[in-house]
Amino acid sequence: MFINWHGQSCFKLVGDKTTVITDPFDNSIGLRAPRLAGDIVTISHDHGDHNNVEGVKGLNQTEPFIIKGPGEYEYKNVFVYGIASFHDNERGAKRGTNIIYRIEIDGITITHLGDLGHLLENEQLEKIEGTDILLIPVGGDYTIDGKQATKIISELEPRIVIPMHYRLPGLKVKIDGLDTFCKEIGVCPKEELPKFKITKKDLPQEDLQVVLLQP
Repeated sequence: MFINWHGQSCFKLVGDKTTVITDPFDNSIGLRAPRLAGDIVTISHDHGDHNNVEGVKGLNQTEPFIIKGPGEYEYKNVFVYGIASFHDNERGAKRGTNIIYRIEIDGITITHLGDLGHLLENEQLEKIEGTDILLIPVGGDYTIDGKQATKIISELEPRIVIPMHYRLPGLKVKIDGLDTFCKEIGVCPKEELPKFKITKKDLPQEDLQVVLLQP
């Protein structure tokens, strides 16, 4: 499987037979909206920097399967579990709800936390237990920050962590850069990869691996 990051919370997960797009964004945030195509699109919440479904084309002359809420889904041998959470630390009073997605593809479990705005409750942690790769926001303000992200990582114990939703050149959203998170986690590599290739047999068995991707 290949994992590409396009900025904010938008990833392209290219599996053996199925491609998943997460949280596609529009041009309003200052970043150029990517041209994407996929079989499945997951939307964590209905904000313009996460819900640009119109910007994603389908593959093989079919429209993409859109997932926008909690529940269990299966499409083209990919299992997706949507888990309710909040976009803030006030149970949604400020920014509404957020959906966490557990995605099982090519024998690998990937959890995308969306714009999570709070520490996870025990019930939520239980539903994403066994996560191999964690896609986690670290920019603060609109989401959890680097310190909160590090706490969630220690609780969940994924094998690989890929940070997202942090400050990038041109981004109009005022959030922290990557440095804050890297100081907290202490194991960030110096190199950013254009894309990340991983198979189930290549997952690290002991030490946590942090992967930084170029948008």
